[in-house]
Amino acid sequence: MKKIFLFAAAGLMMLSSCDLDINEDPNYPSSGEITSDLEFPAVINAIADATGDQMFNYGGFFAQYFDQMPEANQYNDLAELNIDESKDLFNRCYRVIYAGALQDIEDIKTKTTNTADLFACQVMRTLAFQLLVDNTSETPYSEALQTSISAPKYDDGKTVYEGVLAELDAAEAALNGEDIITMTDPLLQKNLNEWRGFANALRLRMYLRLIDGNVDASSYTSKAQALVSANNFFSDDVAWSVYSDQEGQFNPWYHGVFQLTNNHCAAYPIVSYMLSTNDPRISYAIKPRTSDGSYVGQFPGAKQSNAVYGSSYKNQDVSAIDYAPTHALPVFLFTQSELQFLIAEVQLRFNNNEAAAKTAFEAGVAADFASRGTDGVSEFLGNIASWDAQASAADKLKLIYMQKWAALFMRDHMEAWSEIRRTDVPALSSHSGLDISKNVALYNPGDLINPTTNQLGNGNIAMSIPYSSDSRKYNVNTPSTARKISDKVFWDVK
Repeated sequence: MKKIFLFAAAGLMMLSSCDLDINEDPNYPSSGEITSDLEFPAVINAIADATGDQMFNYGGFFAQYFDQMPEANQYNDLAELNIDESKDLFNRCYRVIYAGALQDIEDIKTKTTNTADLFACQVMRTLAFQLLVDNTSETPYSEALQTSISAPKYDDGKTVYEGVLAELDAAEAALNGEDIITMTDPLLQKNLNEWRGFANALRLRMYLRLIDGNVDASSYTSKAQALVSANNFFSDDVAWSVYSDQEGQFNPWYHGVFQLTNNHCAAYPIVSYMLSTNDPRISYAIKPRTSDGSYVGQFPGAKQSNAVYGSSYKNQDVSAIDYAPTHALPVFLFTQSELQFLIAEVQLRFNNNEAAAKTAFEAGVAADFASRGTDGVSEFLGNIASWDAQASAADKLKLIYMQKWAALFMRDHMEAWSEIRRTDVPALSSHSGLDISKNVALYNPGDLINPTTNQLGNGNIAMSIPYSSDSRKYNVNTPSTARKISDKVFWDVK
């Protein structure tokens, strides 16, 4: 998984020409021109490009890892939740996933009967639809990617989730025991057991969202328990490691902000939490502010509010995001750390096994420290993040969630945002940034903060993404009622 492959540049070139019709791309090479073994890396690259660039960026704002630098204005709309369909926030992700990844998978299906290859394709298809649903809840599914249907209907998120999970089960059941993965596979090196483990991790992630969405909770709880009991998961991070520290081969998020490197500063919640826990990971991608060398996060959506910062507020007054570690950063499709935290949750919530939950929790923290090359995990786990110091099972569960949020920073911001919506952790503070700036004792470190300038209205935070405006233009079956970012996805019922 750590080996570098140079598929990224070619993949990005291909993705840039995706058509707006998600059922067919006229720029797509004819079926006979590309073999399935070479097509599969483009599938992975397309999904990585969507989640590792646009979703990584807006997820970072919505998870309150990022805010807009005081002297820049590129992402004021994200910081202030000023998002509707006219902002075109989801267009590129929509095109890249449908006309890129999912169209490629459909083409591969016409070229091979190899059950191992088809299973790997289905794992990526499942991830793609999970991401689509977690953004917009409804999405084209049952009629999508059929050349005979130019305007596919939107299916509800529950239908899509359960549909792709059933497809995944069928694809795994179809494995004949003799087929091996023949496609070029820079992600998991043609290791079918790792692909099974990746599939199980996706199941676990989605089962927990179905459980908390009150969808057949008893059945999915049993399935989650069975997965954890079997413990057949991937062994390392599932990371798309095709990038390098060279112009034209950068990580997609870094490439997308390369000319805008003064845009992102650290948000107050992540800085305050890491400082409160003496977390050495704070230096991984957050710079001390230049005015005095301290770590200072910015209150979300407050840079344009003189009431909080005054008119002389400058970049030097806040901690910038350090872009240096991200030049060649992989796109993490599933981290070992997130997996272990999900296992810890199942052990604690459903199995009442605190010892096993502690083991998985500490493995999750350790995996994240290791992925960043950060020392001091033993000391960290022995102090503020001590499992045994938590007074109750509820406190232990909150610790799992909070440390997952910390571990997903600069790893997988889309999943961080989704997990915040599922768990309601970190919680939303009842106090405004202005009140906290006057009296920090009002604030519980790590809590989310209502943006000072909030276009949704006070007390509202981002819960989903508006439908693609391209879909609105070209698909008459796009839901007539526009989705607001305060609208919840189907599994968010709290």
